[in-house]
Amino acid sequence: MHTLESDRQLAQTKPMSAPTASRPAFGTVLADQMAVASFRNGRWSDHELKPTGPIEIHPAAHVLHYASTCFEGFKAYGWADGSVRVFRMDKHIERLRQSARLLVLPEPDAGQLAQMILAVIDRVRDQVPEPPGALYMRPLLYGTMPNIGAASAPSNEAMLIVLASPVWDYFAGGAKPLRIFVEDEKHRTADHLGMVKTGGNYAAAMGPTLAARDQYKVDQVLFCPGGSVQETGAANFLLLREGHILTRSLDSTFLHGVTRDSLLTMARDMGFKVEERLFDVDEMLEWVKSGEAALSGTAAVLAGVGTLVHHGREHRVGNGDIGPVTQRLRAALVAIQNGEAPDNYGWTRKV
Repeated sequence: MHTLESDRQLAQTKPMSAPTASRPAFGTVLADQMAVASFRNGRWSDHELKPTGPIEIHPAAHVLHYASTCFEGFKAYGWADGSVRVFRMDKHIERLRQSARLLVLPEPDAGQLAQMILAVIDRVRDQVPEPPGALYMRPLLYGTMPNIGAASAPSNEAMLIVLASPVWDYFAGGAKPLRIFVEDEKHRTADHLGMVKTGGNYAAAMGPTLAARDQYKVDQVLFCPGGSVQETGAANFLLLREGHILTRSLDSTFLHGVTRDSLLTMARDMGFKVEERLFDVDEMLEWVKSGEAALSGTAAVLAGVGTLVHHGREHRVGNGDIGPVTQRLRAALVAIQNGEAPDNYGWTRKV
């Protein structure tokens, strides 16, 4: 397991753009600088840049006992002209602020958080991998009030940290169609907190995911409580075919993915009919007989599904391979992110 110190040494010594046969796993290497700000006495402190390393935390800190924490994840890309561009930062900042409000955490100032993110990217720009790699950004907010009796009281103190992680090609070994277990009973998380990007939601999904992985050799679990298709433990779910996309309509039960939003926006402009509505497992299984399915998220952008496992039975998605619509949509978004296609949406910001 990497420590923060070993991550920093790797980031400082490993050439960021040199191809290697075996890249470190996603998120295991950290850039050598982070930004930090704290909330006390009703106000946020000025932020500071400091070497990435261990942080001090009181054992009675609210986050350790009552899970008062949320985070974001997005990427900055190195373009061929030598510039570095961050993708949809403003959208992620607003989602973090929304998560803070729903968890009753001190809400970060949008302007200050943007400054922190841009400052970190600028300081470590020499550690941004070349495409198809990127610099993954991880703002983290957590409650630090030292009070183990505050189970029903919000933290009036908090810490805001911005980490950066050089990441390489998610499909370095070649893209493979995913195997997904369809869980039609268990919930991924509490319905009113599904749209919050908090560690507790991922922890809640971990047990069912690992159990399904062990029993059925799947990659992820698609949660469909009561038979209504929702999302996996770490990504949004889309059904696709030529000219048509179907995905769950937004509500409080699942995360409102920025990658999802980007793909749907592009698809509409490409002439796709985009349906956002409730649909059930039966409709999904009928769709995949001839259509495609995919997971969308920051890390992989769009990952094709080849098999759905439901009640112990395997259902092949299309011909079992990553579908052409999935590949085309992913390529179109990646081209904008990497500066290989015009950004007609104003999604990229130069650092």
